[in-house]
Amino acid sequence: MPRPLAVLAAVRNAVMHAVAMLAVPALLVPSVLLAAEPAATAGRVDPLDWPTWRGPEMSGVSREKGLINSWSPEGENLLWRKKEYGTRCTPVTLNGKLYFISRHLPESTQEQEKVVALDAATGETVWEYKYNLYLTDAPAERVGWSSVVADPETGNVYAQGLGATFHALDGATGKLLWSRSMSEEFGLLSTYGGRTNFPVVFEDLVIVSGVMTGWGDYAVPAHRFIAFDKRNGTAVWFFSTRLRPEDTTYSTPVFTVQNGQALMVVGAGDGSIYAVQPRTGKMVWQFDASTRGLNVAPLVVGDKVYFGHGEQGFKDQTVLGAVFAFDATGTGNITETKQLWSIPKKTVSRASPVLFDNKVVYIEDGASMFAVDPEKGKEVGKLKLGRIMFGSPVVADGKMYVGEATGMFYILEPGPKGPKVLHKVRLEGEEGPEEILGSPIVSHGKIYLPTLEAMYCLGEKDKAPTADPIPTAAPEAELSDKTPAHIQLVPVEMLLKPGSKQAVQVRVFNQRGQFIGYEKAEVTVKGPGQVDATGAYVVPAETGHAVAILTAKLGELTSVARARIVPPLPWSFTFDDKQVPPTWIGAAYRHKPFDLDGQAVLQKVTTIPKGTRSQSWMGQPTFKNYTVQADLRGAKKNGKMPDMGLINSRYTLDVMGSQQQLQLRSWTPRLELRFAKTIPFSWNPDTWYTVKFRSEVIEANGVATKIVVKGKVWPKGEQEPKDWLIEGEDLTPNTSGSPGLFGNASDADVFIDNVSVTSNE
Repeated sequence: MPRPLAVLAAVRNAVMHAVAMLAVPALLVPSVLLAAEPAATAGRVDPLDWPTWRGPEMSGVSREKGLINSWSPEGENLLWRKKEYGTRCTPVTLNGKLYFISRHLPESTQEQEKVVALDAATGETVWEYKYNLYLTDAPAERVGWSSVVADPETGNVYAQGLGATFHALDGATGKLLWSRSMSEEFGLLSTYGGRTNFPVVFEDLVIVSGVMTGWGDYAVPAHRFIAFDKRNGTAVWFFSTRLRPEDTTYSTPVFTVQNGQALMVVGAGDGSIYAVQPRTGKMVWQFDASTRGLNVAPLVVGDKVYFGHGEQGFKDQTVLGAVFAFDATGTGNITETKQLWSIPKKTVSRASPVLFDNKVVYIEDGASMFAVDPEKGKEVGKLKLGRIMFGSPVVADGKMYVGEATGMFYILEPGPKGPKVLHKVRLEGEEGPEEILGSPIVSHGKIYLPTLEAMYCLGEKDKAPTADPIPTAAPEAELSDKTPAHIQLVPVEMLLKPGSKQAVQVRVFNQRGQFIGYEKAEVTVKGPGQVDATGAYVVPAETGHAVAILTAKLGELTSVARARIVPPLPWSFTFDDKQVPPTWIGAAYRHKPFDLDGQAVLQKVTTIPKGTRSQSWMGQPTFKNYTVQADLRGAKKNGKMPDMGLINSRYTLDVMGSQQQLQLRSWTPRLELRFAKTIPFSWNPDTWYTVKFRSEVIEANGVATKIVVKGKVWPKGEQEPKDWLIEGEDLTPNTSGSPGLFGNASDADVFIDNVSVTSNE
């Protein structure tokens, strides 16, 4: 007899096909499809595969047996070493392939980021998917901070790049299936620190996160989570933590079941740990741990969560760092009621904890390992591993495998007071110790170890792998409660053109976040357009730049989706309405209408604690071959002037105040090696200048070979110069991108007026 969820899935798939026929393709996603059966992937994980960086149980534990007790870089139990694939990324495995992110042609003008697939047995390259980094402050050394996630159901892999691009790739071929530009579409920040969150897959969803400064209600920065349909990139739900977090972070979500309810548990940039329903994005509980961002992955064992951080405590801000445990079965804010124990003054902000020999093992940032009794919260033993810790330990075959940043790799075994050394080896590279910033993984009898100089595969040659079965997880409750408690209007976020039609659907869930079915709910629209009888949101053909809020109502339940309507070029913004254009991404929080000498302009806000140096975007990331122009004016304060400029096809034209220069660039930390052109340019404060920035993609046989970007600046009101003032060619080109604004008002005000975007003649 089929399970109840399987019966629902049959109905769902029929509706899915019908809706797909209605859907008009949206930008960057092929169509609006509905979710697959929520339980369809259950039990399909091969216990010998390692599809996420913390393993098939998301806990750093493998059930494999017969693994090595020792090895040597000179050859003992070394199956292969690939020097060309040094990385800080923790790899994953699926279907005989090893996947990870690394630098492509480092220290060259062609440097890019890439997702790599190797034959896991031989180390031979299967495919590489390369892409540019752009409009980011993250340095090349931070490439691979995140790890890819592999989906056992589809075989696809998903990668969130250092520069805020999110890719869905065919795991067999490396073909791009869909992508989202997380900065241009959602305002995700890619900062100098390079912290990048790890994507995770749950049933039909792939979930990503980061600090975002978007539009409308999401204009103020927050650490936000977005769930996309894993097959086509349709945005399904948002979840926002507290506004204005102190940090970007990289805590990886972990899935569990508590009291029969599926949960996603994760640390956030606001210093709290959250549990949300993974199908709905609805928060179940919150535990406040710190005033700053959390980075380690939670360790969930039964109904308990073990965690650590290295920042100020939420209650006692004079104490840095703590490890702690709490009961994960509550609801609401459980900080005061569910904490089980805490050990203060432990700086655990990088390595994720693991359960080993019935003890919770933590590693401090200074590479001091300590074991804790999980019930009593008492420290039972210590072991000094080295000086610096970044990666996380892995447990398998009764042993622990862990690498320390300065090149020491350990195999540990249980001891009376925690782990003790069974074997250790120092990895020496050509210029000193090989840095180990990622974590080892275990798959099919082998241990894979990333270092900045190489990727290692360790194991006994020709030994057949064996493993105990993965223990049965706590089951989710049967779908007996079919009372609607939550509805979900999908897509939750849309970027549309005038005259387009977008299918929308209302999904219904019970109190536990289990899918019940679809309902033909009432959907009203605040803004242009309406939802027609077929269930499609129809945008009037004459619509200009506008936003729409769609609200679905089913009884007392409501759900909101949002749409930005952006027309084809040309565009013109004069700000006479004294508003920040509502369709702009990353602009409303950082800019405000301002009356300057009786003229309505935009002022870049200088008083917000973060964001005085920022970017904003105006439209579709697919635009190319266009010109953006604006009038810009910089003030002078305490002898300093601001930077101000325009964005075109993922390049910046920056009128630099303190340096008195004009600069073209794409990847800020790689000016000398990647692409940049800088010339002296004297300009005066409190003077309006017209800035013009053009891009042109050059193709040969239908393939883009380069892009030419050029700019000019002249005093407003004077005749436009005939010649371009600055020009550059990028032979590793960005071929499209949203128009936008750049500004750094940290030192003095920036004012903006008369923005226009036109297609090249």
